[in-house]
Amino acid sequence: MAFQPIKFYQTGTFTVGNRLLEADQRSVQANTQRTNSLNSGHRACQGCGEALGARYAIDAAMNATHNQLIAANATGCLEVFSTPYPETSWQIPWIHSLFGNTAAVATGIAAALKVKGRHDVRVIAQGGDGGTTDIGFGCLSGLFERNDDVLFICYDNEAYMNTGVQRSSATPPAARTATTMPVGPEPGNVFGQGKNLPRIAIAHGIPYVATATVAELRDLEAKVRRAMEIRGARYIHIFVPCPLGWGHEAHDTIRISRLAKETGLFPVFEAEHGEVTSVSRIRRKLPVADYLRPQKRFAHLFGEPARLDIIARIQAVADRNIRRFGLLEEEVH
Repeated sequence: MAFQPIKFYQTGTFTVGNRLLEADQRSVQANTQRTNSLNSGHRACQGCGEALGARYAIDAAMNATHNQLIAANATGCLEVFSTPYPETSWQIPWIHSLFGNTAAVATGIAAALKVKGRHDVRVIAQGGDGGTTDIGFGCLSGLFERNDDVLFICYDNEAYMNTGVQRSSATPPAARTATTMPVGPEPGNVFGQGKNLPRIAIAHGIPYVATATVAELRDLEAKVRRAMEIRGARYIHIFVPCPLGWGHEAHDTIRISRLAKETGLFPVFEAEHGEVTSVSRIRRKLPVADYLRPQKRFAHLFGEPARLDIIARIQAVADRNIRRFGLLEEEVH
């Protein structure tokens, strides 16, 4: 289920605001008491999904912990655009780690707090898909295996954006990057490679795993809040479009996020102790072409002639996700 208790009907916009609601009904972001943990002045690109995801997630975590929070941050876009020396946009205790050891650094912080008896202070580790699925994969698996009391958040923009849009193991098939050029009989990133980190996290049997997108703010906030109610290892994987690397319009970030979910390419769900406990159903199934077409990283699929064969293979991936997670009502048995 999606955590959206109040329905909004708006025309010509993909945003949901709720400032007209009573204060106790507002999302954290719409409440004037939000902490602005990632404050203004950072240098993210216009329309950056990662900036949105981090702002939403950390403000929600601060709200859930009564502002008792420490964050460890991997090298990557989020670190670079938020902390150009000697400045910072972070309004919380924040530690920059290396590209690959964020989970280990967060584990050390949690251990130190335990020794000091500070059970009220919680720890979050955060990084992009490069620092999570690739370079930091070993440390992250160790965190899961030890069941350390850390929430790890991956902001997934599906490539190494900070260093020039190189492929990561979260890059989708057929996508153009600087290292997967749109040439040859199978242009773009190859099929059958990469890692599905949410499913790997589930396989570790940790207390809590969830996926979310920046298009469903209340759902994202509710999952962060749920994660902070639990002790032990927790993982949230947030889908964050990148206008620069994906080649879509800056104002389409929320729209692209919603299309990823509504096509089935990015399943939105929760799992506890190795079992999926809830899914956010697709309201109206859309073809994957609707998601691919606005992005220049997939432009080679819509040339003359169009690569309908590759689009069909991507559609098969989405359909498999829909079946696996029961994302359509008729798929539930």
